[in-house]
Amino acid sequence: MIVGIGIDVVDVSRFTASLTRTPGLRDRLFTPGEQLTDAGHPRTVTSLAARFAAKEAVAKAMGAPTGMQWHHCEVVGDATGRPWLRLTGTVADQAAEQGIDRWHLSLTHDGELAIAYVIAERA
Repeated sequence: MIVGIGIDVVDVSRFTASLTRTPGLRDRLFTPGEQLTDAGHPRTVTSLAARFAAKEAVAKAMGAPTGMQWHHCEVVGDATGRPWLRLTGTVADQAAEQGIDRWHLSLTHDGELAIAYVIAERA
């Protein structure tokens, strides 16, 4: 059963400006693993913008509860590059409270837009 759906769109230029204006923002929003590719190279700002959109979409799918921490929702990839969500701490607690036990995530970016779509389900 679908519990919630979340979608978020990030303007890459505005996101880039925010990261430039506030140097510590990248570390506040993203785990060290999210900031690097599997090869150990820094992710592009466009890729980070899509991951930020995913975190926002997760919150929307759960009804935007207060108190969730950015690092407790991590976008990871499998061996094929497919994105997945790894939830811990405050985000995992909120998902458990709502009975959410399955997530679907789609990321895309084109030009100056990064978009994430999330579906939260419970069995």
